[in-house]
Amino acid sequence: MRLSNRSLRVGLLVILALTLLGACAPAPTPAPTAAPPTAAPKPTEAPKPTEAPKPSPPPALTAAPTAPPQPATPKVIIVASGQDIANLDPHTGDGYSNRAMHRNVYDPLVRYEGNPAKVVRALAESWTISNDGLEYTFKLIKDAKFHDGSAITAEAVQYSFNRSLRLKKGGNWMFAAAMDEKSTTVVDPNTVKIKLTQPFAPFMSVLPWMFIVNPKVVEANKGADEGQTWLKDHEAGSGPFVIKRWEPGNLYELERFAGYWKKDGAGNVTGAIWKIIRETSSQRLAVQKGDAHVAVDLTYDDMVALKGAPNVVLVMEPEYRTFSLKFNTQNGPFTDVNLRKAAAYAFDYQAMLDAEGTDHAALMIGPLPPGILGADPKLDVPRQDLNKAKEWLAKSKYPSGGVKVSYVYVSGLEIERKFGLILLDSLKKLNIDLDIKQLVWTDMVALTKDPKTTPDFFPVYQTANYGDPDNIAYPTYHGSQNGNWTNPTYNSKVVNDLIDKTRTATTEAERVKLYGDLQKALVEDAPDIFGVLEKRKLAFRDNVLNWKFVPIASNAIEFFPLSLK
Repeated sequence: MRLSNRSLRVGLLVILALTLLGACAPAPTPAPTAAPPTAAPKPTEAPKPTEAPKPSPPPALTAAPTAPPQPATPKVIIVASGQDIANLDPHTGDGYSNRAMHRNVYDPLVRYEGNPAKVVRALAESWTISNDGLEYTFKLIKDAKFHDGSAITAEAVQYSFNRSLRLKKGGNWMFAAAMDEKSTTVVDPNTVKIKLTQPFAPFMSVLPWMFIVNPKVVEANKGADEGQTWLKDHEAGSGPFVIKRWEPGNLYELERFAGYWKKDGAGNVTGAIWKIIRETSSQRLAVQKGDAHVAVDLTYDDMVALKGAPNVVLVMEPEYRTFSLKFNTQNGPFTDVNLRKAAAYAFDYQAMLDAEGTDHAALMIGPLPPGILGADPKLDVPRQDLNKAKEWLAKSKYPSGGVKVSYVYVSGLEIERKFGLILLDSLKKLNIDLDIKQLVWTDMVALTKDPKTTPDFFPVYQTANYGDPDNIAYPTYHGSQNGNWTNPTYNSKVVNDLIDKTRTATTEAERVKLYGDLQKALVEDAPDIFGVLEKRKLAFRDNVLNWKFVPIASNAIEFFPLSLK
């Protein structure tokens, strides 16, 4: 809608009048400090998820207050990100930007809090776990409601799990191997029971990513695909925010839902804008100038440039966050394991580390990040050795090189461009040429659905959604995940069997042994060039209050507790 000049002048006069009135108003009384949430009852002790490594505490952005009165003037937080929100459906969408929206528009049974991250209650006010670890019973909060005012019931929980199991997309991989459509039963309107089909050690740890949808809304918009098309840019949730504007490629705006069932701990932010800014240097400038409150995709160079900037708080903390270059193992030259090993030994790892910044990252020692259960710190992994590279090249189908391979990277993500140039220089030593292209993330993901369109090298940042090695091993290396960006093409029966066993093992010692065998098998088969372990790099304006670092998907910002001063 286009405003007339007369309407615009009237609007400006109204805003000026309100501003003058606001300037004369007394300062609001500070809100009292929030009491800590009551811990869920523990009739049976739940298995503890593996905790993320404890870093030095990040800069505090102040303690969370009890829900303050909402301001008359809207307080909208702006997050600068280079990644679009391609799918708002919580049962089919994946990736950090989608997850950020899921976290704010929907609710799970439990959620993550603290550092190290721990599972705390959300829609579930309490739960019990059977001695054999197969049966989980959840009591729901009685006054929790969806956005349309209908109650969140055990039936809605059952509907949500079964819908996810049928669709077999998104975060379904996290629990599908241990559940079927008979697993979830309704005990009463506020009690739901989940009986696993087999032991699954990280079950409680994956539940923060299983979001509950409103069955009535989904069914009303079901269409021919269980509501998938409609839910890509609509919602059927109960979370603290609802959709206001949806402009793909530009911005995605949420506004706080006034009827949200949870009140304690709410900040004064009235809305949030996920603003698409492709270039990380432009994200940096947006925060520096105050055009954005948060930037989530910053590089080492950006952090250096922002150091000492007025009114900017930098956060750099370790997460289970890895970067690797994935080979296309089903199509093209790298179906040859000897050529994969040649490339792995030719790659200049030190140049990659220097580009990332030695105080911001470390080299990976195989597929698992250090500190996570079962990670082998003494694993023998490739480092640059041109003699070994040429030995493996001689064993391959391309003993003289002479092939051209492809690499794509996320448009605007400067560090991935630099990694591509390092790869180019490294492969030249084997007489292998590299074609480098940049694409927006959604187009990159589309390429991975078919081995024939998947590039020869595909760069992947993998951030753990839960603090267990399963979160790295299963989506990244299990063949059932082929066609997804986390594992476009790699499929090995030996590796699949090992991963399956790690998921059902009932003792920690057994899992550690299996993960040791898995790491050796992956190094031997070389599905990736194991790159760097990154620290999470975020920048905030100093007027953002109540944000606390949680070392799991910390770039998928939760807006509920945030305030702007």
